[in-house]
Amino acid sequence: MSAKTMKRVIIEPVTRVEGHGKVSLLLDEKNHVKQARLHIVEFRGFERFIQGRPYWEIPVLVQRLCGICPVSHHLAAAKAMDVIVGADKLSPTAEKMRRLMHYGQMFQSHALHFFHLCSPDLLFGFDADVAIRNVIGVARKYPDLAVQGVMMRKYGQEIIKATAGKKIHGTGAIPGGVNKNLSIAERDLFLKDLEQMLAWGRSAVKLAKDYTVEHLEKLAPFGSFDSNHLSLIRTDGALDLYHGNLRAINAGGEKIFDQVDYQKYYDYIVEEVRDWSYMKFPFIKSLGPEKGWYRVGPLARLNTADFIDTPEAEKERQEFMGVTKGKPNNITMAYHWARMIETLHSIEKIRDLLHDKDLQGKDLVVKGQRRSEGVGLIEAPRGTLFHHYKINDQDQVVMANLIVSTTNNNTPMNLAVQRVAEDHISGQPKITEGLLNHIEVAIRAYDPCLSCATHALGRMPLVVEIFDHEGQLVERRER
Repeated sequence: MSAKTMKRVIIEPVTRVEGHGKVSLLLDEKNHVKQARLHIVEFRGFERFIQGRPYWEIPVLVQRLCGICPVSHHLAAAKAMDVIVGADKLSPTAEKMRRLMHYGQMFQSHALHFFHLCSPDLLFGFDADVAIRNVIGVARKYPDLAVQGVMMRKYGQEIIKATAGKKIHGTGAIPGGVNKNLSIAERDLFLKDLEQMLAWGRSAVKLAKDYTVEHLEKLAPFGSFDSNHLSLIRTDGALDLYHGNLRAINAGGEKIFDQVDYQKYYDYIVEEVRDWSYMKFPFIKSLGPEKGWYRVGPLARLNTADFIDTPEAEKERQEFMGVTKGKPNNITMAYHWARMIETLHSIEKIRDLLHDKDLQGKDLVVKGQRRSEGVGLIEAPRGTLFHHYKINDQDQVVMANLIVSTTNNNTPMNLAVQRVAEDHISGQPKITEGLLNHIEVAIRAYDPCLSCATHALGRMPLVVEIFDHEGQLVERRER
C-alpha cells in the first residue's frame, strides 16, 4: 500500500511547546500506523543572515533565535567569541557572572516547562478534557503549584536581568568576558528569597519523582527505547552545565568517546538532512546514521555524569539512577524527574555563587591572540548547544553552524512519536483528541524549542484532518 492510498492524520501545530511543528501519521484501512513523523515547518536562516556581521555583535544577534532560551545562545556564542579573541581563560568574575546567568536561565526555563507546559498532563491525565488540561486549569485546581511555578520563573529571570542587563535578549556576555559585575545590593535581594527557592526546588523534585515512581509501570514503556546519550562533562566526570568536554555513552553505559575537546566536535558529530523537515538529524560519526543518533538534555546529562557536585541534587541523582540499578535510564518520561533534579542543582549553584566575593570583582575582560575560528558549547535547558563560527580578516562572520539542543534530539523525538502512535493509536476504531495528546505528551517530555522562537501560549489551534484511502477528507476537528 502506497502512502497516497493511506489515511493521513495531521496534528498541526503541536501544542504546549516552544515553536511550531506538526505530526503526520499514515494509517492503513484498519487504522494501523505505518509511518509517524515530527515535522519542523519553520525555516529561520540565522546561519546565513549573520554572515558579514562583525564578530562582536554575534552574542547579541544570535540570541534573537529564541525568547525562551536566549541566554543559552548568548553564552554559547560568547564562548565561541572568547576563542576568537584569544580569551583562553576568563577572569574569575567573568566566568562566575556567566555561570550565575546560566543557572538563572536553567532554573527559570525548567520551572516554565514543568509547571506551565507539562504539568497539566501529569496532574489531570493524558486523556483529560482539553478545556482543563492547560495552565489555566492548573491555576484553578492547584493554585499553590501555579504560584510556585510563576515565582520560581520570576526569580530566575531576575537573576538573568542582574547579570545580562535584561530578562530577555540581554548584553551581559561579551567576547572575552562580561560588561558588569554583581552589586552587593543585587546580591542581597536574591539572598532574601533564596531559602524559599531551595524549598520549592526540593518540592518540585519530589513531585516529579513521586509521579514517575507511582506510574512507573505505565511510563516505562511510554515512548521509550534504548539510546546513546551525549553531553558536556567536567574533567573529573561531574555534571557541568556551563563548560566541559564531550562524552557520549551507549544504552548500556559504555563510553563511545570521552573528554573530547569540543573545538573538534565535527570529527565526532555529523548532521544529516532529510527532505521532510527543516531540522537536521545529527549522529555520531563512528556509528553512522542508523545507530549513531543520541539523546541530549536532562535525561542524557544524568546518564553521562559520574556525579553532581551539589549535595542535595547528587542525593536525588543517586535515587534516580537507582530505578535502573545504576545503568542509563532510557525512560522518556523520566526527563521530567531529571529536569527537576537539575532545577535543584541550579538553585544550589546559585546559592554558592551568591556567597562568592568574586562576583563583586572589577576584572571583567581578557584578550589574547586573535584567531579566525571558534566553537562554543553549553548545556542549554534542552540539551547540548553547538555554536561554530569562522571570521575573516575584516572581523566579519563568514561561516556559522548552529546545532541547537532540539536538533540533537530530532531522531529520538521522531522515534518517540512512532512508538506512542503504534502503542496507543494503531488499530483504534476512533481516533480521539486524548489519543492524539499521547503523542504530544511524548514530544513535550523533551521540552523542545521547535523553531527557537517564542509564541503566545494557549492561542495555537490544533487541527486534525482524517482522509480515507482515496484521499477524501472524512473528518476534521479543530480546537
